[in-house]
Amino acid sequence: MLSLNQKIQLKSTRWITKLLKNISLNKDIKIFSELTKVRITSFVTLTTAFGYIAAAGKIDFQIIPVLFGVLLLAFGSAVLNHHQEKEFDAMMDRTKNRPIPSGRITSKNALLISVLLVISGSVVLLIGSNLLALGFGLLNLIWYNFVYTLLKRKTAFAIVPGSLVGAIPPVIGWVAAGGKLVDPQILAIAFFFFVWQIPHFWLLLLVMDKDYRRAGFPTLTQIFSREQLSRITFVWITSTAVTGFIITLFGLVTDIWISFALFLSCIWLTWKAFKLLTDTEDLTVFRLTFGYINYFALFVVFMVSINKLIF
Repeated sequence: MLSLNQKIQLKSTRWITKLLKNISLNKDIKIFSELTKVRITSFVTLTTAFGYIAAAGKIDFQIIPVLFGVLLLAFGSAVLNHHQEKEFDAMMDRTKNRPIPSGRITSKNALLISVLLVISGSVVLLIGSNLLALGFGLLNLIWYNFVYTLLKRKTAFAIVPGSLVGAIPPVIGWVAAGGKLVDPQILAIAFFFFVWQIPHFWLLLLVMDKDYRRAGFPTLTQIFSREQLSRITFVWITSTAVTGFIITLFGLVTDIWISFALFLSCIWLTWKAFKLLTDTEDLTVFRLTFGYINYFALFVVFMVSINKLIF
């Protein structure tokens, strides 16, 4: 029989062991979430769902493997990007504490995780959807990891062809739902996300410019002044607002009130972006505008989806 003290010690040991396991698990989850860039990859999955809903006009069980497969592919692409840019990440304040440069995971293990995620996502898409959806999923990964990622080390204008990465996910959802690839509706949606991606990145650049230059990336601030780049970004934001409303002209929105709400949101975004023309030194303005343009994209996704599901 164990004495009372021995029982207490035994329970304490078990409790401490369990606690340490939980701490280790929490660390692993944190590393995985950082490697897979959960916020970005979640948005990729959301726009894929948007494309599916736009084509099908409903949410059914067939959407599950599509979204899961795309999420796994996006995870794999994000982890591969960590592996590709580990040296650059180590030189930037914003990224030096990422899992690989901070030593929390080896580059080799990250690459292995990436391969497993990409293979898993490909299998899920192939079995749960169709070959065309898988093809676009792999195209997006190749374009991001082997075109844009390499191109941005060579030119400050890499984001222009790189914005194709934002346009492809809704196309995946569209073709997975049986939509025709040449349909004007999906072309309008893809064009909207292509245009949105450019000011989305440039606003981030205006905030993180010193970091990018420290890592040796060519930046637009080496070509244009902050005032010029602010004006150029304002034009792209206005273009994003316009293309967001143009979506309503392709039959994606049939309810007059949703059309009106989208019109008001376009005016709101343009009004908020005006500060870029008057205050080019305050980084808070760029951070806030970065949030505004992302909220606008989410609002467009939400309102068009609501129209497709209800009306």
